[in-house]
Amino acid sequence: MLIALNKPMNRLSQFTDEGRWQGLSGLDLPKGVYAAGRLDRDSEGLLLLTDDGRLQARITSARVEKSYLALVEGRISAGALAKLRIGVELKDGPTRPAGAEAIDPPALWERDPPVRVRKTVPDSWLRLELREGRNRQVRRMCAAVGFPCLRLVRWRIGNVSTDGLEPGQWREVDPADLGLSGPGGKRAGPRPPRR
Repeated sequence: MLIALNKPMNRLSQFTDEGRWQGLSGLDLPKGVYAAGRLDRDSEGLLLLTDDGRLQARITSARVEKSYLALVEGRISAGALAKLRIGVELKDGPTRPAGAEAIDPPALWERDPPVRVRKTVPDSWLRLELREGRNRQVRRMCAAVGFPCLRLVRWRIGNVSTDGLEPGQWREVDPADLGLSGPGGKRAGPRPPRR
C-alpha cells in the first residue's frame, strides 16, 4: 500500500507527538504505514507513507524527481535561477543541478498560520525540481542565492502529487506512478494549478 498525504504545516513526519508539535496521529491514516522519507515540520505538502519496507527503502534511496513550490522573500533574479540550475555550494557540499523557474502564484490552500507578509519587501514564487534530498535542502539553496524561503510546499514526487488533496487529506496511489522501475527517463508529472 502506498499513501499520498498532504502534510499540514507544523506537523511532524512521524506518528509520535514531540513537545508542542503534533505527529501524524489523528489524521485517520491506515494502520501499519510509515513515512518513506520526511518533510520538515515547517514545510507542507506531499509525504508518502507505505506498509511495505522494501518499497519504503526504494523510495528513500531512489533519485526520483521531487517538485517543490517555494515562496521566497524578494524578486527572484535571473542570476539566482541560473545558480540554482547548475547547483549551489552548501556547508555539506555542492548540490546537484536542479530545475528552477519563477512561476506565477499557484492556487494553493491557505496556510495555517498564514505567511507573514511585509508590505515593503516583495516576494516571488519558484518551482524547484530536485533528484536529491538533504536536510532542509530547498530552504538552504534559496538562502544561498540570497532569497530566504517564506513558504515551502512539496508538490510532487515522480508522478504523484498533492493535486486535489487539502492539508491532512490522503489517498492511496499506485507505486508505479513514482517511476522507480527501469532506467530513469524524465517523466513530466502534474503541474500545480494556476490562479
